[in-house]
Amino acid sequence: MRCTISQAKGPQSVFNQALQHLRQGEPRLANNLCDQGLIQYPNDANILCLNAQAHIAAKNLEAAHANVSKALKTHPDFATAHEVYSDLLLIEGKFEQAIGGYQHALKLAPDRSRINSKIERGKQLLQSLDSDSQEPLNDLAFNKELAQARQHKADEEPEKAEEIYRTILRKNPNHAEAMRLLAAVATVHRKHEDAELLLSRAVSVAPKFSRGWLDLAKTQLELGKHPEAIISAETLVSLSPDIAESHVALANTQAQSNLTEQSITSYQRALEINPAHPGAFSGLAHQLKTIGRQQEAIATHRQNIALNPTNSEPYWNLANLKTFRFEESEVSDMETLLEDHSLEDLSYVQLCNSLGLEYEGRRDYDRAFSYFQRCNDRHRQSEKYDPIGHEVLIGMITKIFSPEFLNQHHGLGLEDQSPILIVGLPRSGSTLIEQILASHSQVEGTHELSDLAQVVQDIKKIGPKGSHFPENLTTLPANAWADIGQQYIDRTLKYRTGSPRFIDKNPNNFIYAGLLKLVLPKAKIINARRHPLDSCFGSYKQLFASGQPFSYDLTELGEYYLQYQALMEHWHQVMPGTVLDVDYEMVVADLDTQVRRILDYCELPFEESCLRFHETDRAVKTASSEQVRQPIYASSVNLWKNYEPHLEELIEILEPLLQARGG
Repeated sequence: MRCTISQAKGPQSVFNQALQHLRQGEPRLANNLCDQGLIQYPNDANILCLNAQAHIAAKNLEAAHANVSKALKTHPDFATAHEVYSDLLLIEGKFEQAIGGYQHALKLAPDRSRINSKIERGKQLLQSLDSDSQEPLNDLAFNKELAQARQHKADEEPEKAEEIYRTILRKNPNHAEAMRLLAAVATVHRKHEDAELLLSRAVSVAPKFSRGWLDLAKTQLELGKHPEAIISAETLVSLSPDIAESHVALANTQAQSNLTEQSITSYQRALEINPAHPGAFSGLAHQLKTIGRQQEAIATHRQNIALNPTNSEPYWNLANLKTFRFEESEVSDMETLLEDHSLEDLSYVQLCNSLGLEYEGRRDYDRAFSYFQRCNDRHRQSEKYDPIGHEVLIGMITKIFSPEFLNQHHGLGLEDQSPILIVGLPRSGSTLIEQILASHSQVEGTHELSDLAQVVQDIKKIGPKGSHFPENLTTLPANAWADIGQQYIDRTLKYRTGSPRFIDKNPNNFIYAGLLKLVLPKAKIINARRHPLDSCFGSYKQLFASGQPFSYDLTELGEYYLQYQALMEHWHQVMPGTVLDVDYEMVVADLDTQVRRILDYCELPFEESCLRFHETDRAVKTASSEQVRQPIYASSVNLWKNYEPHLEELIEILEPLLQARGG
């Protein structure tokens, strides 16, 4: 397939068209346009470098070298050319040369914060080669095989890559890098236990293998082995104490282990080594925010912007403080950054989302919506979401969890009353409910946990090969139900500090309510509800880090809400009294009554502190962290009305529910 340059004239037009194709995952079409453009503009540095980047994406490194070499020859002071050339060197394993190239590029373009990250990556890779005599990374006999395996992995052919790694290990059982890469394949298949064994073996034969320790720490976190992950990350720091990335890795591990103060110290140490490290700034600011040190968090984000002016993440983080307002100069800077056609997709969506939130705060709702729409239109392209597949899943859950199925398996679960699960659609008041409950002396909040979904994934190991949730539940032996409940409880222990009850507020757990009834019959399930349009649009304007791919298209959002509502009605029908619906609007209107109702359902005695939830001193990691530190307020009710002219398709989809509510 060939692409033809459109009627628009000039090298910038060629560049923009080719860049669009590259962003859409079409490197060969981008190459096609660049080649045509270079006939007209043979020495255009931007087109030459973009052509090289597209060749890299297409795994054609020789052609990439040719283009970037020409760019360097004709434009020796062009920072992008030095950066792309260094990218090639890094891919080829020439880490020291790559670092030097990146450093030169940074001198030419000091405002490019992404180059700092690339330098750190190069240093980390270089460090991995400086291991002791047991380190097999320098075994040149396998370099060709490793390169071939990496190519298979890049081409999404993990099985072929796996076979090469196993072949290398048959020839050299102590090849640490092959073990690490084989562990990465295991991780793709969610075989985290296998990955841990491989990585543990790798660092035992090569104790100074920094990358092995890093991957081991990440894997141990996936397995919920937080103390072990901390030890692995600390070992990484001991091996490379002068590399900021090592301290960031330790800080990230500490943060995920709820060691907030320790993580703050580690992020600060990383910034001592690299005062402009964007990841360290972001991590530090986030931890400060979770413990209520908002002004320090704001100052940290602004320092990040000052040192990394083209980095979009601190703008986005500031916008998500909700109660924060940008200065006019900051808004202007964001809008200027958006005009950069080479802006990466993530940066684009973060800036658009930030500006949308800012203009909403200024009550310029039309402009706010335009930015939310630009953000979501771009972001939806990168999200993998199958709305038909989701509808099929909901239908299958409804079919399997019949009254007969529930009665058949009644009494087989674990008699543990510690969990309180808050489910629903995001942005429906779940954080407020969590804060109310976590203000009780017998309850602690553990935030949004992924453990239940991971336990469900593990059920595949005891069911028929190739079976999936919920079909695999139909063949479980009687003793499996209590075991599943115990697995969930065991996995959550790492987040708990000793309170009798704990909260898991992952909204997506609504699909598992029936399973919970069987494996943990004494668990409490609270369904956080809000006006459908407030709930849906609240999700639409929230740029989630992950896990909510349905939220970036209004039609898909509306259909998802209908499926959610249908499943909740099913749970009420087949499990009456199991799930408590809590409406955000009713909590706002009559806090005392709703708090008592929630506590009664959870079989907890009334405590005045639950009414003063905003005074509770605890870390809050969600987007509503600042809002739940304020007394109850009604200004967030019916926010959707500000955007009503833009929500016609969503209103049409939700019309049956809206009529049932009376509008």
